[in-house]
Amino acid sequence: MKKEKSCFAVFFGNRGFFPASLQAGARKEMTEVLKKLGHKTLTLDAKATRHGAVETPAEGEVYANFLRRNAGKYDGVILCLPNFGDETGAVAALKDAGVPILIQAYPDDLDKMAPEVRRDAFCGKFSIMDVFCQYGLKFTALKPHTVSPGSPRFAENIDYFDRLCRVHKAMRSMIVGAIGARTTAFKTVRIDELALQRHGITMETLDMSDVFARMQALKMSEKAVVAKAKVLQNYSNWKGVPKKAFETITRLGVVLDAIVDELKLDALAVRCWIEMQRQYGISCCVLLSEMNNRHIPVGCEVDVGSAITMYALRSASGNVASCLDWNNNYGDDDNKCILFHCGPVPQAMMTAKGNITDHAILANEVGKGCAYGCNVGRIKPGPFSFGNLITEDGKLKFYLGEAEFTKDPIPTNFFGCAGVAQFPDMQHTLQTIGLAGHRHHTAVTPGHIVAPVQEAMERYLGYDVTMV
Repeated sequence: MKKEKSCFAVFFGNRGFFPASLQAGARKEMTEVLKKLGHKTLTLDAKATRHGAVETPAEGEVYANFLRRNAGKYDGVILCLPNFGDETGAVAALKDAGVPILIQAYPDDLDKMAPEVRRDAFCGKFSIMDVFCQYGLKFTALKPHTVSPGSPRFAENIDYFDRLCRVHKAMRSMIVGAIGARTTAFKTVRIDELALQRHGITMETLDMSDVFARMQALKMSEKAVVAKAKVLQNYSNWKGVPKKAFETITRLGVVLDAIVDELKLDALAVRCWIEMQRQYGISCCVLLSEMNNRHIPVGCEVDVGSAITMYALRSASGNVASCLDWNNNYGDDDNKCILFHCGPVPQAMMTAKGNITDHAILANEVGKGCAYGCNVGRIKPGPFSFGNLITEDGKLKFYLGEAEFTKDPIPTNFFGCAGVAQFPDMQHTLQTIGLAGHRHHTAVTPGHIVAPVQEAMERYLGYDVTMV
């Protein structure tokens, strides 16, 4: 999946007694820099107001109308201060923007401090922040306090703000699917559907009987089934897997893809046992792995909270995501554990192609040879971000953290797809999430990207977030 960067509406604040050249220079530099960083921009016509900037409430209304005309086309606003700027005009312009706002202020040069050339945006940024707080406008302010658009630090700030905007955009109108009822024994994955809806997350549910009926109606000769079979054959190693099991998994894959398209799902969670194993002799792990590898977040065991968190993390990272169990201690190391699942880990997170096997754990209940579809392998080393969600008293409560998959070995007879994870203080992390009632799963994505996720969730989306 190609990572789509945010489109920014760029706002220029002005104070009339500063030279017009500051506005013209900033307008040219800002749009050129953002373009080089891969972002589309929307700017008010330079002739619409004095210098195309905003100083007065009347000019602010002109800009507000500009945003209304372009509603849905921008993901965030960059409030650029080439000079001091005007607080009241900015409030009038942006009070109904409906997206995150990054306040950027130009630095002064020490050799340009005469009244006719200095900017004073250092002070102006404080004033804008002050008045935005008075009006209850949410905004983002990053370090350093003033920064030139041409500097590497500005590029870092834009990368942060881009990730924040992607999370905000993704979560405020999300659709998550739940396929099958929650397994009776797994009360750990309970979720409040109404709490989700009040935060803009719609949950669509389907019964497993409908999925099975649609599988049975498909023939291996159908175009969609033939195409899916080819994808799956190339995706993993199927040596030793019975033909019947492969064909059944393929038909299920076609059905899951169709459901995603029909319901316009952003993520989903699937009841993965034990009906599939008892009635069809398969496990769906490899299908979840392949979908996760296409950036369609899919959680196991109807864990909707994990699927939602995977979507948030994936939106920030622009990378794949997976759902893993907090599964095993790693010897007597207080800061390492084994994170694992039966096979939904996307190939992009694995050291190599997986091997499709029977489900070694469920075989104890359904019998050997009745649960093919696990995608067994190892998670490759590297930094990752993690988190999860519970609903409580109508609130969405997340935890977020960062850790590292190491090169530490795992016994060869360890079933599933697993990796050794190292945390700064794992015992504190486990205590924090356990005492808060979080589940036995955690959602993960490569890279350390939780800072913009946290800000998007807390400041703009109104979630409760605990950093672990």
